[in-house]
Amino acid sequence: MEVLELAKARYAAKKYDSNKRIPQETVDALKEVLRLSPSSINIQPWKFTFVQNKEVKSQLAAASLHNESKINEADLLVVFSVADDLEEFQHVVDTNLPDGLRNWYNSIKNEIPEEHLRVWLSKQVYITMGVALSAAVSLGLDSTPMEGIETDKYVEILGMTTYKPLFAIAFGYAAEDDYNRPEVTPKSRRELEDVVETI
Repeated sequence: MEVLELAKARYAAKKYDSNKRIPQETVDALKEVLRLSPSSINIQPWKFTFVQNKEVKSQLAAASLHNESKINEADLLVVFSVADDLEEFQHVVDTNLPDGLRNWYNSIKNEIPEEHLRVWLSKQVYITMGVALSAAVSLGLDSTPMEGIETDKYVEILGMTTYKPLFAIAFGYAAEDDYNRPEVTPKSRRELEDVVETI
């Protein structure tokens, strides 16, 4: 499928076929796509936690507000987290960034309030949401992005210490009776001239 057709086909699944498993090679491809996601100065302040264990997934589902059923039905949940322990993340920066970019990060870190730095790091993780949703449809998967999660409970369930969850995405195969399929509920977007300006 061409990219435009993929964009037209992608939607937020509301109900999954809980009997359909995602092939391991598809899961592996999604992992690699996320690893290759872009970020400002290649900072990569993220961790992607792939959860297919039903027991753990069920615990996370219970801490996901109105998203519980989707998570329990979907074969895979990926938790997208941002570096929270900035001292620990400094080791990542020192190990992975070349001198020029490392110096740039360190100077910015020392010049702006910590809360602004944290916002900037979180924005980098949000870039990966778009990458993940586009990758999913190209891999033949349905998906549901979710900010409706109780992050503190996610931290506890996953035993996180240096990263903090921002959002999660369920991946799997939509149920035949998913009411949000585009052929049932057509995709609704603003008109092109309302959102795109050409100068």
